[in-house]
Amino acid sequence: MIIVTGGAGFIGSNLVKALNERGCRDVVVVDDLSDGIKFRNIADCEIMDYLDKDQFIKKIQSNKNFPDRIEAVFHQGACSATTEWDGRYMMDVNYDYSKTVLHYCLEKKIPYLYASSASVYGAGPVFKEHPDNEAPLNVYGYSKYLFDHYVRRLLPNVTSQVVGLRYFNVYGPREQHKGNMASVAFHLNNQLLSHGEVKLFAGCDGYGDGEQRRDFIYVSDVIDVNLWFMDHAAKSGIYNLGTGRSQPFNDVANAVIHHHGRGQLQYIPFPDHLKGSYQSFTEADISALRTAGYNQAFKSVEEGVTCYLEWLNK
Repeated sequence: MIIVTGGAGFIGSNLVKALNERGCRDVVVVDDLSDGIKFRNIADCEIMDYLDKDQFIKKIQSNKNFPDRIEAVFHQGACSATTEWDGRYMMDVNYDYSKTVLHYCLEKKIPYLYASSASVYGAGPVFKEHPDNEAPLNVYGYSKYLFDHYVRRLLPNVTSQVVGLRYFNVYGPREQHKGNMASVAFHLNNQLLSHGEVKLFAGCDGYGDGEQRRDFIYVSDVIDVNLWFMDHAAKSGIYNLGTGRSQPFNDVANAVIHHHGRGQLQYIPFPDHLKGSYQSFTEADISALRTAGYNQAFKSVEEGVTCYLEWLNK
């Protein structure tokens, strides 16, 4: 049995689907379906059971055993809204919840693979897994930063697998429920279909119009890395998960326009509410991931956006 928290969310549902494709049907999805539209993400998946996130945490807090042996926990559940400033809520959902699941896994010697975030690096410019490079710009980033530090203190003495993966800008299928927090590729595709044009932010932080750069990674690559670590249970640590190369937002826009064969690109003023809390540049240093043994190539923006839009526009 494999447990995926946030299993009806973006990355979690892609994990569930990939596990199914491996022949694994004994998957327990943990999530919060207050937003019922997320059910669509797992409607084509085969799962063993579903648990509400509050039911799940009560079960492990009471130290109850599950009916089957747990092979791994993929902890993908979190509040991922970088614009959420309710720090009490964020720390409860992203920090305290994660600690509770972690200690349950350590006690039971269950591999624990969790989602961290490139937001821990803030404005950068060095994106390498070391505390000297970490300075989050928002409370979401801080909640991930603090949990990574908590894990670091435990890692030297753990006797079962613990892996934190710092996701950079992930995009791809099953993210439509995220609304404003869905990827720029998703929004640009919708804009082009609705209005025949796509819009990007004008320049900021010394970057030209649409030239802010991010490390965009296609979700299937993220899933491949998660499953690789599950297959290599002797590997523990905190690792960046990006492509290792940044590309400008203009590349995403042009890939969307190229796919459809039409559309205009326009620039809109940079929003005041994002000034000072926006990452204008990210680029994962993936040397630690490569040293751990993962050697597969990652899709470029052009490759990934093409795959995504073929899926999205079926």
